[in-house]
Amino acid sequence: MARTAAGLLLFRRSNDLVEVLLVHPGGPLWVKKDEGAWTIPKGEIEPGEEPLPAARREFEEELGSPVSGDFIPLKSIRQASGKLVHAWALEADFDPATLRSGTFSMEWPPRSGRQQHFPEVDRAQWFTIDEAKQKINKAQIALLDQVSSL
Repeated sequence: MARTAAGLLLFRRSNDLVEVLLVHPGGPLWVKKDEGAWTIPKGEIEPGEEPLPAARREFEEELGSPVSGDFIPLKSIRQASGKLVHAWALEADFDPATLRSGTFSMEWPPRSGRQQHFPEVDRAQWFTIDEAKQKINKAQIALLDQVSSL
């Protein structure tokens, strides 16, 4: 059964341009990856959890800041892994300098027997839609297209 995730795509308008907030995954597997590695803040929906509250929870866990406002539902997308992603757009601002991501642990280096902790997200940044299309996971470009038409 394919996993299901929920996320938020923050956007802001600046000098007739729309900018979107993307995050870069933390951990050693992503450290040297850039184009195609960025994503919207998102995470898996827990059993019994509704998608929008899950998206808000994941945003707060990954960026360290709660968010509220008028959430605009976007058409869900399916990533190459088969994961279904439900997303909402929100016109809001966020200062990437305030990023305070939660952490996860994994064995690193592989087969070392050592558990290390890494941030879920190591960076957050605002991009124009065109810049974001170069950075984001390709399946999520459809979310950017939806926001650019708002």
